[in-house]
Amino acid sequence: FYYFIRLCLDKILLQCVLQSRTLSGADAINALRPFYFAVHPDFFGQHPKEREVNENSLKRLNGYLENLQKPGFRSLKPTQLTFYVRETEPNSSNVQESFSASGFRAVSFTLHTRDLLSTVLDILNSCSLSTEHIQSLNVSSQPHKEVKSTVNRPIKWDKTYYSFTGFKDPEEELEQAHRVETTLISWLDDNEASAVKKLKKSLPLRKELERLKFELSHELQLADIRWQRSWGIAHRCSQLHSLARLAQQRPEVLKNVKGRTVVFTDRSGMSAAGHIMLGTMDVHHHWTKVFERLPNYYKLQKRLLFLEDRISQLLGGMQVIYIEELQPLLTLEEYYETLNSFYNKLHDSRLPFHPRSLRGLQMVLESDRYAPSLHEFGHFMIPTLCDPEALQWFIFAKAQEARENLKRKEEMMITEKELIGTSTEKFSLDRLYKEPSVSSAQMIDCCKRLLQESLPYLQGMHLCISHFYSVLQDGDLCIPWNWK
Repeated sequence: FYYFIRLCLDKILLQCVLQSRTLSGADAINALRPFYFAVHPDFFGQHPKEREVNENSLKRLNGYLENLQKPGFRSLKPTQLTFYVRETEPNSSNVQESFSASGFRAVSFTLHTRDLLSTVLDILNSCSLSTEHIQSLNVSSQPHKEVKSTVNRPIKWDKTYYSFTGFKDPEEELEQAHRVETTLISWLDDNEASAVKKLKKSLPLRKELERLKFELSHELQLADIRWQRSWGIAHRCSQLHSLARLAQQRPEVLKNVKGRTVVFTDRSGMSAAGHIMLGTMDVHHHWTKVFERLPNYYKLQKRLLFLEDRISQLLGGMQVIYIEELQPLLTLEEYYETLNSFYNKLHDSRLPFHPRSLRGLQMVLESDRYAPSLHEFGHFMIPTLCDPEALQWFIFAKAQEARENLKRKEEMMITEKELIGTSTEKFSLDRLYKEPSVSSAQMIDCCKRLLQESLPYLQGMHLCISHFYSVLQDGDLCIPWNWK
């Protein structure tokens, strides 16, 4: 009992000490180190969906923290965030959802704090991370001039004053606003004007981007030009201008790109899918080397396809596939090494699969798992380190379910495409698309509910289905797929 009382007193004392202090921007960053370590996108290289969610949420969180430090700041609208948090402690508790196989969990929380210190505490507590280290930070006590300013603070009336006079309690109104959950209609009311302004400003650049993309694709006879990340329109135009200059200066090095897809991404080379990767931070010298190496890349790609065919033969005709949206962006060399290692292991085990018994089924190789699984879209997710005998029995047991999932996937893709077309037409949208981290099932559910609404705000807009509310720098509206 005495221990319990002491614990409570300690917590109260800590809270009082924390409330009597202010937190600088540098202190906030130091205090959030455990959080950044647990959610940083670089640690989610093998999980592109979770990486993208964390990247987007960190951008919004950083914006929230920056606004808190602006002079004259009063209050911010409640901001809902979702993060995938790595398990850095083996015995973590109080988690919303556990991913024991992958080693991370999903955490969602809403920020409606008024200062850096309470925001930091809110974030750490929401992610079940320790706050003990905050006590040791060099957090300065409030300066004397702030004490002086309290003399001129607004009068804080007793609650009975508002009951008697009928005036509205400003604190109660603020708390009530924070408690109100963001709805699609209210959010569009607040953000439509900003989105329209940004969209109009971006229209000339959008036209320029389409022109550059069309001319470069035609001139170099490319199959397509893509971007790995959702960079802004100005950034994309700059990248295309850079490629166009290289094509003018060194036309001979681009002679082998015919029929290929160019992807602007984080590094240069050739991807596992056979696309030419141009690193956005690289200079022309690096791009030139990639184009010069294309003949060697094409030879390696032929060897890779042959290896995939050999693996398929050993697994009863099951097709080896690489899904860009669901798998990490690997280079051709990295993927070849993965396939080769798996083939050698499979060949040595000599599993007794009947030839062509598994034709029509699909599999992807993963390097960060130890047990095979079946994806909702019907493909097997097979770890490179999987035990061959365990793999054999898993495939036999799940083969029929895999075929049913593949059939359901085809039906789902057709339904999704139809709903996107219907929604685009009904709301007169200029474009409706989704982030890769949003599944087909989520997109279908979102579109079905949108079609039941009357939303004149969306006419002529670019609407992105995501996991959060946001207006992008070029005017695209992002709404969560599970909007209220």
